[in-house]
Amino acid sequence: MKKSINVGIIGYGTVGRGTLEVLLDNKDVIKDKTGFTLNVKTVADLKIEEIEDDYLENVTNKTTDAYDVINDKEIDIVIELIGGYSPAKTFIMDSIANKKHVVTANKALLAVDGQDIFQAAEENNVCLGFEGSVGGGIPVIRVLKEDLAANNVKEIYGIINGTANYILTKMEEEEKEFADVLIDAQSLGYAEADPTFDVEGTDTAHKISILSSIAFNTVVPFENVFVEGISNIKCVDVEFAKKLGCKIKLLAIAKKNDNDIEVRVHPTIIPHNYILSKVQDVFNAVYFVSDKLDRTIHYGRGAGSLPTGSAVVSDIITIARDMKCKCPSRVPVLGFTKEYKSYFPVKDINDIESAFYLRFSAEDKPGVLSKIAGVLGKYNISINSAIQPSQTSPGEIVPLVFMTYETIGRNVKNAVDELDNSDFVRDKTVVIRVEGI
Repeated sequence: MKKSINVGIIGYGTVGRGTLEVLLDNKDVIKDKTGFTLNVKTVADLKIEEIEDDYLENVTNKTTDAYDVINDKEIDIVIELIGGYSPAKTFIMDSIANKKHVVTANKALLAVDGQDIFQAAEENNVCLGFEGSVGGGIPVIRVLKEDLAANNVKEIYGIINGTANYILTKMEEEEKEFADVLIDAQSLGYAEADPTFDVEGTDTAHKISILSSIAFNTVVPFENVFVEGISNIKCVDVEFAKKLGCKIKLLAIAKKNDNDIEVRVHPTIIPHNYILSKVQDVFNAVYFVSDKLDRTIHYGRGAGSLPTGSAVVSDIITIARDMKCKCPSRVPVLGFTKEYKSYFPVKDINDIESAFYLRFSAEDKPGVLSKIAGVLGKYNISINSAIQPSQTSPGEIVPLVFMTYETIGRNVKNAVDELDNSDFVRDKTVVIRVEGI
């Protein structure tokens, strides 16, 4: 067994730099733990000649051509960190075809088009590491594939987008509206110039697609994940939640039922004493419920140069150890063997039972409350509690909040559609699902 393993990095952005920093700063630590040296032979980036970076100065080969990495026979592991769909998929597939092991943090590609990549890795008997694709530096992929392998994982709850969590935290703490907090988040670098993927739940949906595929021995297509973001959450909703002893979080939720699975992303009201309600600012947490171990939570920094770089390097080390033992693909790509793959239909969001928070905007006049309650009753929706402002003026448009008992989502949709078309509800009703009450 050779004493050094060569790696090549494609993409030298935030995560690429963090990966190189971890590899170089902790080179001796890694060697002490593994018995070999991880040597960064080549870094490829289209703008490599424009980058001034102390860590990059330690790399001998710098190139603008990714194929200087992919086609180099001396490179054992290719690290894809450019993100996006194309040419990232081509780079990964060509690396696999060249019998090279691959590490990526590209959650969007794996969620949308991962099946081709997973299959190619299996057919070519190479390893595919993607720990950095979910939860940044928090170990969750390997936990599902190996540490929980003896368990039947039943449920997953995750706060897995730091931008959305930061915004909801500041809306609560500073009593600011979404748009104002978003501007603050962008100025601090916590939100992109175009924050759509983060605040509308797309990034979170990519991640829960990957987690639920591993947990439930299936492949969950991204397009089957229900996605709803936080841009319509108002400060008044945060305040009402607080009055109810709750918080609003953007949750990724996956559950295995007898004949189907639920995979969804949406704002969720949870009790303040729930452990996930304690996850604040840009931090992430993933909560697993399994049959034998019961509940485990994994918490930490879910993004950033060094946390994600740390996860990428952990994959490199795992692959290198398997190479040393001459047992590549020791663990199946998704943690389960191909011949035992199960396919579960994803349950329609309107068929899922949940409690609901409903905020209506209605004119303050006698009978309105009872009319709303009457329509809810018509659709078999039972009211748990109701809140209305204590001080109002006749004719004023006021928020009326109803908390329901568990009911089918379709019942709520039908009731809200009817109420929003009535003459006593003025604006579109805000509907937020509730867990744990």
